[in-house]
Amino acid sequence: MLGWMKSLNPEINGVTGSESNPISTSDANSTQVFFRDNSAYVDPDPGHSIQAIYEQVFGEPWTEASASKTLTPKMNGFAQNAEKTQTGLAETVMSGFKPENVAVYRELVKEFAVCDRWFASIPASTQPNRQYVHSATSHGLTSNDTQKLIEGMPQKTIFESLDEEGFSFGIYYQYPPATLLYRNLRKLKYIKNFHQFDLTFKKHCEEGKLPNYVVVEQRFFDLLSIPGNDDHPSHDVSEGQKFIKEVYEALRESPQWPEMLFVIIYDEHGGFYDHVPTPVTDVPSPDDIVGPEPYKFKFDRLGVRVPAILISPWIERGTVLHAPSGPYPSSQFEHSSISATVKKIFNLKEFLTKRDAWAGTFDVVLNRTSPRTDCPATLPDPMKLREAVSKDGAKISDFQEELVQLAAALNGDHRKDIYPHKLVENMTVSEAVKYCEEAFNKFLHECEKARESGTDESEIVVCATSPTPPSIKSFAQKIFSCLVCDH
Repeated sequence: MLGWMKSLNPEINGVTGSESNPISTSDANSTQVFFRDNSAYVDPDPGHSIQAIYEQVFGEPWTEASASKTLTPKMNGFAQNAEKTQTGLAETVMSGFKPENVAVYRELVKEFAVCDRWFASIPASTQPNRQYVHSATSHGLTSNDTQKLIEGMPQKTIFESLDEEGFSFGIYYQYPPATLLYRNLRKLKYIKNFHQFDLTFKKHCEEGKLPNYVVVEQRFFDLLSIPGNDDHPSHDVSEGQKFIKEVYEALRESPQWPEMLFVIIYDEHGGFYDHVPTPVTDVPSPDDIVGPEPYKFKFDRLGVRVPAILISPWIERGTVLHAPSGPYPSSQFEHSSISATVKKIFNLKEFLTKRDAWAGTFDVVLNRTSPRTDCPATLPDPMKLREAVSKDGAKISDFQEELVQLAAALNGDHRKDIYPHKLVENMTVSEAVKYCEEAFNKFLHECEKARESGTDESEIVVCATSPTPPSIKSFAQKIFSCLVCDH
């Protein structure tokens, strides 16, 4: 996404086109695939499981024997790993977007700051990394473990730390909030913190009513009428550019703009090439939990770099943030830097884990003594990059399956024998959206009843496996106002 931004600012540790990977790391005469700038539309999704990333980083497939060695990250296995998925996929993972094809990012990188040493917290897939963003640990998760995720991850989050000390937070969602995978956020006391993005975000911006800590979630489902905007293959990244543009322009017009630091971050690298070696030494385990068999991962090394853009009127144009200067000699910017920075800014009492105590804080990016008055009011219109239209009848992805299963855990369907796998078997995108909408209507119904009966705010309401009640209001019409659990 950002590699070719080096052409805008040579200080960015991006790409020049001289970078390459062999098709076979074990063949000295192997064909080399050079990094190019012809990214447009990606399908299928490249591998980014813990074993795939091991091969991408170290250049050899994961085995117990290999894992027992102390290897240097050569970053030479991306093409080899991609070719195992599909012939020709190496060309896809060894390619980036021209800056003009992601014009919203191009403008933000020029006008504000980019961090060129922000790593994923763990060399594994989506959900383990998403957990680190707000809790500085995945609580032992090294893969998208359906059962653990749907039950709800038990660790403390930065949301609770803020709430304990009287600070506010808000989650603005477009489809079922992925933050509900943190179990504690399902409590009735946090209902008021969830807002439907389309109904409330711009309004809260205009009124200056944004809370202290704001999370904006993207659309994870790709419909013909409402395309996905999460940049996940096979979605059109121009939709993600539109989303960032919409959020930025709403923030820019807000009376709270002079008080803002807006961070755009990706959860992991998605299997796409990067030349910067991942840190593999002196990375602390957050909580001394060891991952499951067969990898028995010790959470002692980071994942591959991810895009990180930081935006504020307190940032000089064209700022590039490299490695942090502490708090430890080995500290890096990674997802736990978010909770570490929030703790520092709001002077919270304690860190969440040993990982955010170690991670670098990015408050140093606020490098002005007064806010700028020349920040752009609008951003460029994105260029459409996908010729094909969204397919409502397409089968849902693994991540979308988890969102449906989450909805099932919340509406009571987790007690049925179709849960978790038969429920999503052959489910299409349009069916998934309909299921989630109906599930949320049931949540609203049950939570309203719970409130009327005086249920304690610290409780998590349990839905019965009864038929879904008549719709109160459609999902698109009503702010999500209740969370429920599975036991």
